[in-house]
Amino acid sequence: MFDSIKNLFGFEKTDYAELVKNGAIILDVRSKGEFQGGHIKGSINIPVNELSNNLSKLKDKNKPIITCCASGMRSASAKSILQNAGYKEVHNGGGWASLNNKI
Repeated sequence: MFDSIKNLFGFEKTDYAELVKNGAIILDVRSKGEFQGGHIKGSINIPVNELSNNLSKLKDKNKPIITCCASGMRSASAKSILQNAGYKEVHNGGGWASLNNKI
């Protein structure tokens, strides 16, 4: 059970740089204003409260997706939304600034 909680909140041991190198999508789920204030180059911004209605923007359900936000809470919610919608490989990258340092 502890492993499930660690994975949910993004504490999995994931090589984010390798995922990005291999074409993973970085999905920033913060508000548009937060995103405009700074983000990872090449990331896609879909606020978590709009994600369910914008899944068509993430066409390939087999392509790896790394979710991020300010702290990791909204990205954990986004990870669950995506997994429940059938996306196969979703990783919670946590806070975007921290993730940016890992890639």
